[in-house]
Amino acid sequence: MPEIPSQLKQSISTEPHSSIPIEGTREMKHKSISMSSPDLTDAEIAAVTHVLRTPVLSIGPQLDAFEQAVATYVGVHHAIGVNSGTSGLHLCVIAAGITEGDLVITTPFSFIASANCILYERAIPIFVDVDPATGNIDPTLVTQAVNDLARKQREKGAKGRLKAILPVHAFGQPADMDPITKVAQQYDLKVIEDACEAIGAEYKGHKAGTLGDAAIFAFYPNKQMTTGEGGMIVTDNEDWANLFLSLRNQGRDVFDAWLNHTRLGYNYRLDELSAALGLTQIQRIEELLAKREQVARWYNERLADVELIERPHIAPTTTRMSWFVYVVRIRPPADRNQVMRGLAEAGIPSRPYFTPIHLQPFYCRKFGYRRGNFPVTEDLGDISLALPFSGIMTEEQVDYVCQMLRLSLLRQAGRSFAIDRALGFDGLIRTPVRRS
Repeated sequence: MPEIPSQLKQSISTEPHSSIPIEGTREMKHKSISMSSPDLTDAEIAAVTHVLRTPVLSIGPQLDAFEQAVATYVGVHHAIGVNSGTSGLHLCVIAAGITEGDLVITTPFSFIASANCILYERAIPIFVDVDPATGNIDPTLVTQAVNDLARKQREKGAKGRLKAILPVHAFGQPADMDPITKVAQQYDLKVIEDACEAIGAEYKGHKAGTLGDAAIFAFYPNKQMTTGEGGMIVTDNEDWANLFLSLRNQGRDVFDAWLNHTRLGYNYRLDELSAALGLTQIQRIEELLAKREQVARWYNERLADVELIERPHIAPTTTRMSWFVYVVRIRPPADRNQVMRGLAEAGIPSRPYFTPIHLQPFYCRKFGYRRGNFPVTEDLGDISLALPFSGIMTEEQVDYVCQMLRLSLLRQAGRSFAIDRALGFDGLIRTPVRRS
């Protein structure tokens, strides 16, 4: 029988857990735990309702105000609203002059959009592995890749010109940007920050969104703030800002007459309803971030003494973490997928974060990637687990998730029935055993 780690044993009390609503699972079902939830108040409802009482539902004052509010918060000159973070990434790739056959260095440990946006312009993502502690792109490997590609270009006339670096601030923690911007300046490369998960995060006291040539925030409902669907590009480059305004609106320039279009563009506009929602959320951004930080703190406290679970690592360069998700690592001999199944049986959702991009079927077919190409990314893909997380989670819900997480780990140690009885349950977390 496998040995149960001593700290894991100690983390499970043998006394009934009256503070956790197990009686039954009925109470927890009625307060069901979501994987994520937006934090919305009457203010957001009133803002959207107000727009519905006007005739202006697109390209109006709400979008102007929202863009200005984000620019002020981040500390940049320009903010351009778009209908998704993916759209914003695509427009930044275009602004950087990236075209067919060009190369862009990026990370394989991310949501797939950070690589897909490069393919949209028929360019080629060049993956480098990530830092094992943070999951962010490894700046040493970035510098090495840039130098190697430059040498090959000089010596062999290799096809494809390196144009940009696209770091991702994974899970709300900024990548280590100083070495990245240093090598980018040395080789005249653009830096596009994928800050879709990192609004409000800070790197050495500087806000995410101010560390490259342009950055993108995303506002899907699971993000720190939401517009339903939507995103925002931020930049200090006025030429890029004007280009973004044109590209998001079918290629029309400000001086174009009605239905005249200067360039190939896209319908990437952000509507007034979404902008009104976003404007209210950005006005609450410090509150929203603080509430998520509190939930992360509850998780950290409860999981501090649990062996086989590694809590999120905050790098010294991260002077403010913006908690997008709460991702733990399930260390062997425990199995992440079995832990997920155990949580699901207790009514708790969880997700693997991330499936490596290079192992996605499309990328395997197109580029021939296989397991072993990026071992750190692959290891993180195998062991990382996102737990339920949002700013509206209660301490009681975090207690329950952590308790069931511990129990799932103990069951893997081969003590299922005995542990159930010790905890005071009859069977698989259904009915408490009555003690005399």
